Amino acid sequence: MTPRAQDSETDPATGSRDRSNKALNAFLAAKFEIDAMLERLAALSADHFETHPDEINWGHVGTMNHYRAKLREITDSAFKEGEHAE
Repeated sequence: MTPRAQDSETDPATGSRDRSNKALNAFLAAKFEIDAMLERLAALSADHFETHPDEINWGHVGTMNHYRAKLREITDSAFKEGEHAE
């Protein structure tokens, strides 16, 4: 038995609008999640990543370099820089 098409699948305008709305909702959900992550990172950075200058060791440097490398991947992709340059 072949499943019956739903109205949104047979009406191109409605189906397109539904897909567009779903895409917009998914985009906004991802954006809000990114905004929240950036806010948390900014707060952590403002607190010097919860470190005190007298406590800094090479492990902290390694952690910061790891964070920086991950953020560089993101910013290079977002701004089409580095390996993502056109």
